[in-house]
Amino acid sequence: MSETTPSEARQTMQRVRVGMTGLALILVLIGLGSAIFTSANDEGAVEAVGASNEQVVANMAAPPNATDTAETTAPDEPLAELGVAPSVTAVEPANAAKIASQISAEKQKDSSKVH
Repeated sequence: MSETTPSEARQTMQRVRVGMTGLALILVLIGLGSAIFTSANDEGAVEAVGASNEQVVANMAAPPNATDTAETTAPDEPLAELGVAPSVTAVEPANAAKIASQISAEKQKDSSKVH
């Protein structure tokens, strides 16, 4: 092993002090940030004067028994109600022969308009 000189020993101790001070500073900053975010999450929601109460608004949306009758009469199909997707409970099943005849009739109308 090599012998260390007093100046090298002082330099090593200085580096250790700087490193430990840096680690302590990082830990203090993390603790401070954690305390700030925890106290922000603990506070209740701020309500504006005259703002609506969500419980009252939810109860005003539908009459008391309206949801009961809607659930028993038909399944919940929001996409079918918007017209985005076909309903599962279609009134009549699709007839391929009928659809094909309608398409051919439309094609004949279109071809007669062109000539």
